[in-house]
Amino acid sequence: MRDQPIPRALIIMVGIAAAVIVLFGIREVASIAGPVVLALVLVIAVSPVRTWLAAKGAPMWLQVSVPFLIVVFALLGMVGILTISVTQLVSLLPAYAAQFDRLLADTLAWAAAHGVSNDVLDRGLQAFDAGSILGLAQSLLGSLIGVLSALFLVIVLLLAMCLDAPVTSKVLTTGEGYRPQLVTALATFAHKTRRYLIVSTVFGLICATLDVVALSLLDVPLPLLWGVLALIANYIPNIGFVIGLVPPAMLALLDGGVQTMVLVIVAYSVINVVVQSFILPKFLGDAVGLSTTMTFLSLIVWTFVLGPLGAILAIPLSLLTRALLIDSDPRARWAQNLVSGGPSRR
Repeated sequence: MRDQPIPRALIIMVGIAAAVIVLFGIREVASIAGPVVLALVLVIAVSPVRTWLAAKGAPMWLQVSVPFLIVVFALLGMVGILTISVTQLVSLLPAYAAQFDRLLADTLAWAAAHGVSNDVLDRGLQAFDAGSILGLAQSLLGSLIGVLSALFLVIVLLLAMCLDAPVTSKVLTTGEGYRPQLVTALATFAHKTRRYLIVSTVFGLICATLDVVALSLLDVPLPLLWGVLALIANYIPNIGFVIGLVPPAMLALLDGGVQTMVLVIVAYSVINVVVQSFILPKFLGDAVGLSTTMTFLSLIVWTFVLGPLGAILAIPLSLLTRALLIDSDPRARWAQNLVSGGPSRR
């Protein structure tokens, strides 16, 4: 009697169950998994520097130290700017308590005039008060301690991965004769991740610089902080622009009124539309290889698994998942087209 084939529906259900178990397992160790992935992505980003040094015949210690120092200085510089700026924000926000109370009172009066019930207004008053501003500032300052502790782990992992990078490159090269599909898929993942990071960083710096200039002209406090926030939010697909816009717009409302807030929103929108919608796609092209739907799902899934760091690393993590599960399997051509939103071009 011939063996009956396993039903495809059962295979799909078992695969989904296994994926859920793996994702929840990663979520339990998110404090370790997040820095590991971040360190891997950063090492991939600076790998062309190591390749260039190797081609020039540089000694091994130089091939390891130069990429490592580039990433470390960039991370320390960004964390330093955020630390100073958030400290200033903590001391600045309580000064806006009176403006916040007045704005809240005007809003509630307008809502009452338009038929909003008193119960809803009372709940609004309980949820928003001047103390919530100070509480937000204190939580931001407290979160810096977690960032600094995670940064130490990332730097240690960076050093280890930079030391192993030359050996890893040789191992992957020798593996082409045994698992060519897997080696090609990993190489494609590294190339797409690197291109995505470099292009996104360049255009993120352009947007952040323009945002800082606009905020400075509008006299919005702490423009450098909001510029760094815009740069970081640039790596978050789909909703990053909104995340980078809301805090400076709210501070502009408290500091300069509705007109200043509207000007900030207009300035951010114009900069984002011109740079992110018209210019960036011409340079990035189909480097990511993920459809719009898959990009949005990636954001939801990886944010759930790794928290805020997962939102920033959503695209690289999805590219790595695609490389391991789809691109390395010659039978998964249909899946490549599915996640890419069209014929696969690698």
